[in-house]
Amino acid sequence: MRVVSGIQPTGNLHLGNYLGAIRNWVRMQDEIDAGNRAQVAEGGSAPKNQCLFFLADLHAISQPHVPADLHRGSLEMTAALVACGIDPSRSILFNQAQVPQHAELQWLLSGTARMGWLNRMTQWKDKAGKNREGQSVALFSYPVLQAADVLLYQATHVPVGEDQKQHLELARDIAQKFNNDFGSEGAPVFTLPEPFIPPVAARIMSLRDGSAKMSKSDPSDLSRINLSDDPETVMRKIKKAKTDAEPLPGELGGLVGRPEALNLVTIYAALADRSAEDVLSEFAGQGFGSFKPALGELLVETLRPISQRFTALLEDRESLDAILATGAARARTLAGPTLDSAYRALGLVRA
Repeated sequence: MRVVSGIQPTGNLHLGNYLGAIRNWVRMQDEIDAGNRAQVAEGGSAPKNQCLFFLADLHAISQPHVPADLHRGSLEMTAALVACGIDPSRSILFNQAQVPQHAELQWLLSGTARMGWLNRMTQWKDKAGKNREGQSVALFSYPVLQAADVLLYQATHVPVGEDQKQHLELARDIAQKFNNDFGSEGAPVFTLPEPFIPPVAARIMSLRDGSAKMSKSDPSDLSRINLSDDPETVMRKIKKAKTDAEPLPGELGGLVGRPEALNLVTIYAALADRSAEDVLSEFAGQGFGSFKPALGELLVETLRPISQRFTALLEDRESLDAILATGAARARTLAGPTLDSAYRALGLVRA
C-alpha cells in the first residue's frame, strides 16, 4: 500500500487546516506505521507500505501569486505538518519543486490526456469563470500534473474528498489509456490508484460568522484560531466568538438555525474526538459562559505543543531545508524507475 497526497503550501495556518486535513494525514501515517511494525513483529519481511506527503508548490503557480508568499508559505506548511505529527522518518515529506520528475511526467502524460477530458473538469470551470481565454495554460492542465503526482510513485491509494474525486478519475483514465497505448498486458506502466475516503473531517467555520468557513483571508484575526496563537490569544478569541443567548440543547436538532453555536460544539467534538451529540449531552442546559472556557482550555491544551513546535521550527530554517531535501531525495529515488519506464514505453531515446 502506497498512499500519496498533496497540499497547497498556504501560509497563516489555522485550526480549520489542522482539523480539516492535516490531522487525517497524521492518523493515516500512524495507522500504516503501526501495520508495518505489526507485520515485522509477526516475523514477516519488512513491509513496503508507506505514505508520501508533498507540498504542491508547482500547482500554486498555476494562478497569480506573490513569490515571496509562496516561499514563506512552503516553509510554514512544512513546519506545521511536522509540528502536527508528520514524522519525516516514517513518511516521505517533500515539495514538488525539488522533484523534477513531477513536471517531466506531466509533459509525457500530456500526450495521452485529452482536451475534452480537461474541459469537463469542474474546478477548471469554477476557477476560470467566463474569462477562460485569460487563464494560464497551467490552470487548464493542472489535473494532468495531479495525475503525474500519484502515477509517478505507483500510488495504490489517494485520499480524496468530494472536490477531488473527479481529478482522481481523470488520473485513472490517463493511466489506463497510457497502459493500453504503450504498455503491455502483463506489464502496465502505471498502477491505477484507488480512492481512499478518509474519515469525515470537521467543517470548521469562522468564529465571527457561523455560515462562512474559517479562512486566513478573513480580514478579522478574531475569526480564526491560528496554529501560532499563544494560549492567552486562544482564550481571548474563544471568549469573543459570536454566539447567541440560548443555552446548549441536549440533542443536535436543537442547534438548527444556530450556526455559531453549532460551530463551537463541532470544534469541541473534533478536538475531543467525540460526537457532537456526546458533547451536547455533557453540556445540555448550560450557557456559553460555561461552555466557552471549557472549549478554550481544550484548545489550549491541544494546540500548545503544536504551537511551540511550529514556532521553534520556523526559527530553524536549516532543519526545514534538511527535512524537505531529505524527503525529496527519497522521492526522486522512488520516482526514477516509473519515469524511465514511461520514456521507454514512448520510444524516446535517452542515454
